[in-house]
Amino acid sequence: MQDTDLLYTSLARERSRHKKKRLVQSPNSYFMDVKCTGCCTITTIFSHAQTVVPCAGCSLILCQPAGGKCRLTEGCAFRKKKS
Repeated sequence: MQDTDLLYTSLARERSRHKKKRLVQSPNSYFMDVKCTGCCTITTIFSHAQTVVPCAGCSLILCQPAGGKCRLTEGCAFRKKKS
């Protein structure tokens, strides 16, 4: 007899699975609002951006690509956008 319930897996285990192997498929990527430290403008950025994203107001670099998810610049605040 198995000790784990295959229909109701824990939330932590479900999130660690591959996006196609989850009980309900969902992407790992998201959009986020990033606040610039220089001019305090908010810019929407994709979490897996493949290009350098500069601020529209002061041309400060907000994020750089890092293979998978993009790496935010030091001091930039962000929040996930609601889906």
